[in-house]
Amino acid sequence: MILKIKMIWQRVNYGKMIKKKAQLKIQQMTFMLVAITLFFILVAMLFLIIRFTELKSTATELEEKNAMLLVSKIANSPEFSCGNVFGGSKINCIDFDKVIVLKQSIDKYQNFWGVSNIEIRRIYPETKGEVICSIQNYPNCNVFRTHSEEVTGYELSNFVSLCRKETTGIETYDKCEIAKIMLSYNEK
Repeated sequence: MILKIKMIWQRVNYGKMIKKKAQLKIQQMTFMLVAITLFFILVAMLFLIIRFTELKSTATELEEKNAMLLVSKIANSPEFSCGNVFGGSKINCIDFDKVIVLKQSIDKYQNFWGVSNIEIRRIYPETKGEVICSIQNYPNCNVFRTHSEEVTGYELSNFVSLCRKETTGIETYDKCEIAKIMLSYNEK
């Protein structure tokens, strides 16, 4: 009888040992599955961070490209462009006479172009100092601004031809100079 009880006891203990080993194996498997899941989550997060960084740089490049196209678009808009006035259609040509007239009614165009300020600066022929253009000092000026205050932010620029009609006594001729058009944006 004692022998029988010992054998039963050994079987019971052995069964408990098997259960403990099985539980340990299940716990190890669970920890491994959690570790592998965390690893793949970290890899996925790293991948997403890299993709979003690339996406952000691509968006910045696209914004810069659109801004450069906007500079050309404004230079060729009817409010600024030379049109066919100066002996044929010209690209990136600004009619200085139109610009001066536009300065008087610039309030109507407050948010029309989506920029904070448009500045046209005559580069050649050079003049001494910075003379802001107005009706009174036209054409003896070298800087035209749609807004008089300084704009903080960033700007984009492009070179253009700045043309106007010039008269010498009886004769009228076209005078074109080199200028730079700059669009300013407020920081967001």
